[in-house]
Amino acid sequence: MKIKELKAGQGKVDVEGVIKSMGEVRIINKYGKDLKLCNAVVGDDSGEISLTLWNDDTDKVKQGNKVKITNGYVSEFNGKLQLTSGKFGKLEVVDAEAEAAM
Repeated sequence: MKIKELKAGQGKVDVEGVIKSMGEVRIINKYGKDLKLCNAVVGDDSGEISLTLWNDDTDKVKQGNKVKITNGYVSEFNGKLQLTSGKFGKLEVVDAEAEAAM
């Protein structure tokens, strides 16, 4: 699936892209637990989308990595689409040096 095809509320999303940028990792308290959160931007040849990284995923990826999100979820926040691997999805680095090849 291509990034430009994603729509808010869509689940079971499988998509690959390169991490274009990453924000600061911050700690938020949700449901009485401290969680790590980082907002990134992931893109492919069709476009870009905000990618919300949670907990261990914040340490897993770096700018320039090619990642694959399996069973992801698309939501909308402040009028912008956001992609996350969510509770049931998975994020994996498929190429640590993808940006150098692009």
